[in-house]
Amino acid sequence: MAGLKPGAPTPDSITVHSQSRVLEVEFSDGAHFRLPFELLRVYSPSAEVMGHGHGQEVLQTGKRDVVVLELAPVGNYAVQPSFSDGHASGIFSWDYLYELGARQAELWADYEARLAAAGVDRDTPMAPKSASKGVSKTKTKSAQGCGGH
Repeated sequence: MAGLKPGAPTPDSITVHSQSRVLEVEFSDGAHFRLPFELLRVYSPSAEVMGHGHGQEVLQTGKRDVVVLELAPVGNYAVQPSFSDGHASGIFSWDYLYELGARQAELWADYEARLAAAGVDRDTPMAPKSASKGVSKTKTKSAQGCGGH
């Protein structure tokens, strides 16, 4: 989902509502979506969430109160949110934002089913990443310089 499909709707406006924790997106075809930050976080298109292939997805928990701290443009095709839990590697193409909006009810139901199958709820803290074999990993933060909209 790295770009736009030919003829696909593009955002006319994107608004971050920090207090209600919702990303509001209005598209050129008239579609209007209010995407909860939690939904964006648990369906982030990053390798950390999606894995590197089918069946490698990582169930995200404890994200109910996550906030978008910054929303950086990525070319003319996407945005990259920085979340309050430190996650900032997901690039949300216009196509993917549209899909999240159009399938929001279905995605919430799937998320709740996966939580139930795992025996956890939305507020269960994430299990710590394993530091197996004595290897410690450090997270580096890359500089993100982007102008405002």
